[in-house]
This record gives sequence, C-alpha cells and structure tokens, in this order.
Amino acid sequence: MQLALFDLDHTLLPCDSDYAWTQYLIDAGAVDREDFTRKNDDFYAQYRAGMLDVQAFLDFQLAPLADNPRARLDAWHADFMARTILPVIGQAARALVNRHQEQGDLCALITATNSFVTGPIAREFGIPHLIATIPAQDGHGRFTGRVRGTPAFRAGKLERLDAWLEAMGSWRGAFTRIWFYSDSFNDLPLLQAVSDPVAVHPDAPLRAHAEQAGWPILELYP
Repeated sequence: MQLALFDLDHTLLPCDSDYAWTQYLIDAGAVDREDFTRKNDDFYAQYRAGMLDVQAFLDFQLAPLADNPRARLDAWHADFMARTILPVIGQAARALVNRHQEQGDLCALITATNSFVTGPIAREFGIPHLIATIPAQDGHGRFTGRVRGTPAFRAGKLERLDAWLEAMGSWRGAFTRIWFYSDSFNDLPLLQAVSDPVAVHPDAPLRAHAEQAGWPILELYP
C-alpha cells in the first residue's frame, strides 16, 4: 500500500487559502478592514519567514468563525469557493491528485489551514481524507474561536498524521512508499519523515534544502 499526502496552500493551490479567506471576509465587510488587513499581512509575513506564532495566528483566524452563525459562514464559504478558489485550481494540480488515486494510493490533504476553510477544497479535489487544524465547537455545533487538539503545523503535521493512521489501525511503516508534496520549509519535519518528499514551488529555504538533498522539485503553476 502507498500513501500520498498533499499540502494545500502554494502547493495544490497557487495561493494561501487562509490569507484569501480573511481577505474575503474583509472585502465582504464581515470584519474590520484596517485591523484585519494589517494583522493578515503581518501573520502571513511571519509564516513566510518561518517565525509564525501559531497560537496567536489561530486566535486571530478563528475569531470570525465564533462571531457568526454557521449558516452565514457556510453561505460566505460557498461564495468564497466560487469567487476565489475554483478559478485558480489548475489542471496540473488536479492531474497530480488523480494520478495517485488511479494507482490506488491512499490520499490525504494535510494542511495547517483550518478544516472549515479547507474541507470543501479537499472535496473539490476529490481527496477523501483531510488532516487539518480543527476549530473547536460547542455542544450546539457553534465554533468557539479555539482550537481542538494539536494544530497541523510544523511538527504538528507529523503528530496529526500518526494519530490519523493510528485511528485507522495503521502506521507509517505499513506503507511501501509515502509521498508528501509541499512548498514550505515549515513542513520539513514531515518531508524528512517520508520516503518520497517532493518540493512544489518551494520557498527559498526549502528549495535550497531540496537541491542539497536531491529531492524532486515540481512546478504545478506558471
């Protein structure tokens, strides 16, 4: 059996869905434009520099989920998918996922972006499994603005992967090959733990590491 793991932002997508979702909320007038624009840009810069305070970021990112009823959030997300995500999904990214599915590999999307944002995107790609940061909900299904469990970020991705496999009665050693496609040096812990790491549109630190290690470098978007 083989396993294919896909990062999402700047890997299968040519954009950052976390950043884009917040920008969508800003443009929709759902959050304060000045405050959220500044913080969105600041956190994105921290992430690209490998210096993100993930808890502070999630407090910021998940607050709008807690501030709005689920029906409104779902309507916004459907519009977000139509306006922002679907137009940028490329055929090369779809073909990569399809190739692994056609050869019978177990496929999962693994991303630090929260599952509310990424669940519909995973379904659009036809990827049946999602390992993402999970927004906590109360007993009535309303988001609380907090995180449930370990964020799927840096070493947390590896922890969450192992927990997911364990829940299925499996482990990494059960697979003859494991691919992981990612653009970010932040994903180095998981990239180093698989048999087939692939750098996709890598940031400068990951490109340097991939070239030194002899990892494949893939470009899915112009």
